[in-house]
Amino acid sequence: MLISTMNDLPGHQVEEVIGEVFGLTVRSRNVGSQIGASLKSIVGGELKGMTKMLAAGRDHATERLVESAEAQGANAVLAFRFDTSELGATWTEICAYGTAVRVTPEPRA
Repeated sequence: MLISTMNDLPGHQVEEVIGEVFGLTVRSRNVGSQIGASLKSIVGGELKGMTKMLAAGRDHATERLVESAEAQGANAVLAFRFDTSELGATWTEICAYGTAVRVTPEPRA
């Protein structure tokens, strides 16, 4: 699956626009990491446990986006983006989204 943040894909021709696809995951922070994050916020610095959780969430959301695009017959996703939001005090929603398309390589000159 080709994934691009651009609206087109150099070297490829968009043959069909299939439509919007997304992958969604909601992650919950465990109590231990919340306490650690609260303490770390006093002195400053990276919250490594939170960084790891968000990176894993982005990967999971992207996997779900790819599954959705493939199920609809796409071989590429254009205008790929992430969106995150907080749900309550301990949940984070991570959404990967874009436009599913079918592309073919352009002939070389």
